[in-house]
Amino acid sequence: MEVKVQIVRRETIKPSSPTPAELRSFKLSLFDQLNPNLYTPLLLYYADCRNLDQTTGRLKSSLSKTLIHFYPLAGRITNNLSIECNDEGAEFIEAEVGCCLSDILTRPDATVLERFLPVQIYHSNARDAPLLLVQANFFKCGGLVIGACVSHKLTDAATLSTFINAWAGEARGSREIVLPEYRLSSMFPPVDYLSSLPTVDMPRTKCITGRFVIQSSRIAALKARAASDDVPRPTAVEAVTALVWKSAATASWKNSDLRSGPKQTVLAQMVNLRKRVYPPLPNNSAGNMVTYFKAKTEETELKLQALVFHLRNGIRERQQQYIEQLLGEHGVPATLETARDYGVLLANERVNFYSCSSWCKFPLYTADFGWGKPTWASVANAEFKNIIVLMNTPDGEGIEVWLTLSEADMALCGHDEELLEFASVNPSAEY
Repeated sequence: MEVKVQIVRRETIKPSSPTPAELRSFKLSLFDQLNPNLYTPLLLYYADCRNLDQTTGRLKSSLSKTLIHFYPLAGRITNNLSIECNDEGAEFIEAEVGCCLSDILTRPDATVLERFLPVQIYHSNARDAPLLLVQANFFKCGGLVIGACVSHKLTDAATLSTFINAWAGEARGSREIVLPEYRLSSMFPPVDYLSSLPTVDMPRTKCITGRFVIQSSRIAALKARAASDDVPRPTAVEAVTALVWKSAATASWKNSDLRSGPKQTVLAQMVNLRKRVYPPLPNNSAGNMVTYFKAKTEETELKLQALVFHLRNGIRERQQQYIEQLLGEHGVPATLETARDYGVLLANERVNFYSCSSWCKFPLYTADFGWGKPTWASVANAEFKNIIVLMNTPDGEGIEVWLTLSEADMALCGHDEELLEFASVNPSAEY
């Protein structure tokens, strides 16, 4: 489907009051330093916002007020140590879309959805680029899609959720807005010798992003299928992750030359550490607070129950030791070792390496700007192979899988019998 998206206006939105001099230099945390120069994307879909001028004015004025509290997002990166909070502002783009929102939602196309974002996810030169960009896409029917891209140097999914809900709360005049707490850089200070390291370059290859939806009615059956004596009660995220990992890895092996022996398959489970440290940190602790725990197997005949065990065991074996190191004197070397290990896995051609991030349970569907909650929330086309992102369906019970693979692997996944027993391939998003 050909979709015309026309940019009609670009504007810089600055904080509604200047950032105080004592806050002008914002230190990154160690976790921030280790993140590449990417944008974390989010798309929110609203069915009816017919008063374009009023809607745009509300979005811009509330964003300006919100940036007072999220002041680093209005600054610019100076090096890999700090942000200059100079109030240069965020970029706000207005766009008109030449179709109805229902035309998009009937069968969402990840490559089309990407056009509703203000910038490509990968950005090699973030020094002069805005750390926050927003695109308001207005449809002929009165629908609206808000596309936001926030620098991964400052945000993970938890911080993105905090920002979106604070902005929405400001827009609708809420008195109960959860504001960010900037504590992570003092808990996990930046390392000076990382200031001049070259930007981490994620390997980009030709790939395709597919969407698979497992409705709440099928989650229980999948969890029952995935249960075993080792893991009698798998979580929904564990069961879905194992199902997708099994399908993707099996497809890769079928498409690979195995004459030199089977490849090891490794899955990195991205984990929000805020609730795993002691004492636990609130989700509004702004910045990056994510690491990964790996699950691995060399089996070529993959079994769902075994993969669930590997996922559970991958966290259980490493979590306690890493948390103790992180909060003790060995936090920096342990974190750097974890980052190096991730880079080695990315570069190892003898390993089928997958990365899975779960955005489930983050309150993205509460982002009411004054015209109701979003009918749908999504990501878009990814630029990196073997990436898995999990998001809740609007009812909070089902799970949408955004899977990025090579075209050959995706073709096989689309016909995987066990995957299709539980998941629908890109159904309508008109929930």
